[in-house]
This record gives sequence, C-alpha cells and structure tokens, in this order.
Amino acid sequence: MPMLPPVSKRHTGWRLFLMTVIGRSYPRVVGMQRERSWIFFDTFLPMLSVAAYVFVYRAIKAPEDYVGFVVVGGAMMAYWMNVLWSMASQLYWEKETGNLALYIISPGSMMAILLGMALGGLFATTLRAVGIILLGSLLFQVHFVIASATQLILVFFLTMVSLYGLGMMTASLFLLLSREAWHISNLAQEPIFLISGFYFPIKNFPAWVPMVGSFIPLTLGMDAMRQLAFASGPSLGWISVNIEIMGLIVLSIMFLMGARLLLNYMERLAVREGRLTESRG
Repeated sequence: MPMLPPVSKRHTGWRLFLMTVIGRSYPRVVGMQRERSWIFFDTFLPMLSVAAYVFVYRAIKAPEDYVGFVVVGGAMMAYWMNVLWSMASQLYWEKETGNLALYIISPGSMMAILLGMALGGLFATTLRAVGIILLGSLLFQVHFVIASATQLILVFFLTMVSLYGLGMMTASLFLLLSREAWHISNLAQEPIFLISGFYFPIKNFPAWVPMVGSFIPLTLGMDAMRQLAFASGPSLGWISVNIEIMGLIVLSIMFLMGARLLLNYMERLAVREGRLTESRG
C-alpha cells in the first residue's frame, strides 16, 4: 500500500496563542530594520517639540526638573502615538486593505493577533523612546534621581499593559464605528496630550481634570515615573505612587477584560451577520 504523507500537527490552546503572537509581532520587528530611516525621523522630529517646551521653561526660569518632565513626556508620547495609530485604528485599516476577514476566519484568537501587533510595535517604539531620553538627557543635561528602581520598572510595565489593553479595546470600537475611526483618532490626539500632562505636572490642573485624565493610563504612569525619577517629583506629584500603582492595576484588568469582550462581540457579529461594522448601509 502507498505510504500516506505525515499529518502535520495542529497547534491548539496556549501553543496556538503563542505562535499567533510571534507571527504577528515578527513583521513589525523586521519591518523596522528594513526602513531604518524611520528610526531617525521618529526620534529626531519629536525632539523638536520637546526642545520647544525646554526653551520655554528655561526662558521663564522654571525648576530645572521641568526639563526632565518634558523629556520623559516626549518619550512616552511615542507609546501613545503607537497605540493610537498602530493599535486602536489597526483593525479598521486591516478591513480597508482586505486582511481583516483572514484574521476572523483564522484559528488564532483576535487577542493573540492584537497582542502580537502590540509587542512588535512596543519593541520599535521602545527604541525610539530610549533614543529620545538619551538624546534629550545629553542635549539638555537632565539629572535623574531614582528613588526606587523596582517601583519605576513596575510602573512602566503596568503602564504599558494598561495602555496596550486600552488599544486592543478601542480597536474594536474603531472598527465598529467604521470611517469615524479616522476622525476620532485625530480628535483624541491633542486633548490627551493636554489632560495627561505630557509636558507639565498634572498637579497644576484643577482636581477634576486629573481625575478624568486618570482613565488614560499615561496620566497615572507619567506622574508616578516623574515622582520616582526626579528630586522634586514627589512635591510636584498628584497623588502617592502606591495609589497610582493600584490605579494602573485596576486599569490593566479593566481594559484587558473589555478588550476580550469587545473582540468576542466583533467576531460573533462577523460570523452571525456577515458584516464587520454597525452600519447597515
């Protein structure tokens, strides 16, 4: 009897999840190596806005730590832009290019697909953020005073988890809103820069503004990192670092659960009704 070809092993469960994550993160990591000019422009151009705020603070003789606040804010802005354009609006653009249907029918979960995109984007964005911090620290002579390296790493990790969880959750919302996603992305950009305190301590706002802004993980994350990385950080912080860490844990759980629910809803909508937006027109 003729020999039958060997049956390939079909991965399921956590193995499938892990392979999906690796498969989706790989193109973004490799793609960054193919267009190395992007690294230069993504690092140099944000430094222009950072430099503008630095010169303003020095002109009005603000405390020198404000310069460090600006440099950290400029670095964290890279993560926010990556979440806004490469996560939140990702499924909408995949639908426009015809790839979303392949994701829906693939055996891998949408959470794994978006997590792979997040990790690939996180690797590239971290290189830009490190470049901005190093360049800004050298150009503007920023002095860091680390109060607790352990807490600083923990805050950064929780900020990234909650931030990319928010990106996964809003990816479904942007997809369901169809073409409005582009307008929402543009609309959200500048208000988030303001209420999250990218270039100044949020303590300077009325009390209700940081409370509203704390639903954006970067608000709590940057305030905590500034308190832990600068000498005057604790005096300019909004609330204590421990409370902000607890807030980031809550946001991480809330956004990841919300992302799972919305992605499952989107998949059921696609399978049951054969459409990927709420618009029936």
